[in-house]
Amino acid sequence: MIEAWTPDQIRAAERPLLEDGHGPELMARAAAGLAGGIIRELQRVTGRVYGARLVVLAGSGNNGGDALFAAATMAQRGAMTTAVLTSERVHPEALAAFERGGGRVIRLDPEATGGASALADAVRAAAGICAAADALVDGIVGTGAAGGLRGPARELVQTLLDSDGGYGRRPLVVACDLPSGVNAETGQVDDPVLPADLTVTFGGAKAGLFLDPAAALAGRIETVDIGLGLLLPEPGLRRLEPHDLAMLWPVPRRTDHKYTRGVLGIAAGSASYPGAALLATRAAAATGVGMIRYLGPSEVCRLINLQTPEAVCSQGAVADARVQAWLVGPGTDGDEEQRRRAGDAMASGLPVVADAGAFDVLPAELGPHVVLTPHAGELVRILEAQGVATDREHIEASPAEFAALAAGLTGATVLLKGAVTVIAAPNGLLFCQDDGPDWLATAGSGDTLAGILGALAATIRSEQLEAAGFAEPERWAVVAAMAACLHGLAGAEAARRGEAASTPSPGAAGAASGRCAPPSLSALGRPLAASDISAAVPDVVGRIIAGRNP
Repeated sequence: MIEAWTPDQIRAAERPLLEDGHGPELMARAAAGLAGGIIRELQRVTGRVYGARLVVLAGSGNNGGDALFAAATMAQRGAMTTAVLTSERVHPEALAAFERGGGRVIRLDPEATGGASALADAVRAAAGICAAADALVDGIVGTGAAGGLRGPARELVQTLLDSDGGYGRRPLVVACDLPSGVNAETGQVDDPVLPADLTVTFGGAKAGLFLDPAAALAGRIETVDIGLGLLLPEPGLRRLEPHDLAMLWPVPRRTDHKYTRGVLGIAAGSASYPGAALLATRAAAATGVGMIRYLGPSEVCRLINLQTPEAVCSQGAVADARVQAWLVGPGTDGDEEQRRRAGDAMASGLPVVADAGAFDVLPAELGPHVVLTPHAGELVRILEAQGVATDREHIEASPAEFAALAAGLTGATVLLKGAVTVIAAPNGLLFCQDDGPDWLATAGSGDTLAGILGALAATIRSEQLEAAGFAEPERWAVVAAMAACLHGLAGAEAARRGEAASTPSPGAAGAASGRCAPPSLSALGRPLAASDISAAVPDVVGRIIAGRNP
């Protein structure tokens, strides 16, 4: 499991060490870890460190100090180092170490450059030096900064972004602790931000690095242990990995039968939108639920029985269906009977996955066993019903913040869909999942996720979650994170299957002409339909189960 912390949590863990005078030691460890990350990236990308051109953008705080100390280490390895100081203040010991190593210093403050006109010329010159580097280290601001870049630092980063390769090349970018301009807690971004290929973060991973929109700017993330150890509290954010699913997955026991393995009730789809019901039902069946009871229009029942004959379909009532969990809402817009079933399911006291059309009939009080699965636009409606006025743009700028707000106000567990899926429990527990290709953003993908989640809600065993340290009200956030993880993994598997089927053999044309074979499709991905995801689920689940400890 990946764990991450808020900046306040990291600072609280550091405080006793700083008070005991261990500040220089912490900085030395951070700088050594940063230097190690730069070295590995340079070797991977350029194949060399000796003679490589390294430029450090150093701000006024400890973040700039870490970057300068790391650059001094790089100079000892034979790198040619330049520091662009974006503030008139700089960490004095770090700057002295950098200069002792032979580093070149460029200052971007009005007094040093001789006024605004000279400063603009200095910014343009510095941008050219940055663009010509093999590696560029962003050490402008750290987790303590508020808001975006200002002054010369802003002008320099904006110039680099505007050039967009105009200097003829793009250097490797390594962020020191986090890309400057990123909120380390929420993932919110204040432009301009220099996108990183690698972020080397210290003490503990920062939660904001894993959350959109910052996640798209952080690149690969490495965490350097600086000795905080047991001083760190419970993480503010978690992300499940495949081996976590292996430990939690509900595998059938010898004595199980279809009823003990979980029965999922589904009230989805309508005469106008039958596809949502078909996709959700197919996904639930692929996940391994013991039985599916579908309630809905007769014409949708016929379609489901053609595709998923094992589903038991009827036009019955929620009160008459014996199930362990409900999935309600996908594709039910305009169908009053399906809306009524959604309301009845949420009043039943059973675990419920509520999606799409169910948001229009949410009761005033919900519990954590009700998992709401909105996208950003739907979350606007949910929050408005709670008296919070916002819009899609604000939610997409800080999805974790709004998912947590919605969970706290409604009392439900909230799974906010997006490029990074955020799951918030009403007690503040946060998960985020980012496991699939970008092609998952397609019609019906959310219905497939809802089906997977509904199946897990019906089959997951509470004792497994409790053994892993998760009990009420947290267990439903874990179940939702499991579903989001599997959904992403299945999407990635579907993309690989398509690549294998469509990529030509490396013989023939490419070899005969002496040209290189076409690049692998995996570099860009492959278009997916939502039904492709369900088809990949059984194999992915099989590999997950195979990963269990013997």
